[in-house]
Amino acid sequence: MTTLYREDFYAWTQQQAKLLQAKEFTEVDWQNLIEEIESMGISERKELTSRLRVLLMHLLKLHYQPRRHPRSWLSTINEQRNQLELLFRTSPSLHREVADEIAYAYPRARKSAAVETGLALSTFPDACPWTVTEILNTDWLPSKGQSR
Repeated sequence: MTTLYREDFYAWTQQQAKLLQAKEFTEVDWQNLIEEIESMGISERKELTSRLRVLLMHLLKLHYQPRRHPRSWLSTINEQRNQLELLFRTSPSLHREVADEIAYAYPRARKSAAVETGLALSTFPDACPWTVTEILNTDWLPSKGQSR
């Protein structure tokens, strides 16, 4: 079974599904199945973090460079929020992880915003200046050039 897992992952997944449906539990490749399920959860969380990082970076650019306000920034903000909404629709429990993932993603978004804008890193606050509700709100944008 491990050979099939390595040689034809799709065939392995179909085989495992059939074994589980038939309740042939002694035949299931438990070790690889457990690893794949854990990996799926990790992948979902990585997507959350990645989308938040991109969203935060564009919110920072929009806020701290209000005169350079390309439509592409708004488009990216909208797309990231739409994709996050879809992610939450299929994995609602990820909502519990948002605050932690913002705390992780924000410093990286801050550095990326500094690189992309050419502004000094110190231009951007050390901590995220927005609430989770604001960040995820599809109708909210930061006030141009105004800090809290």
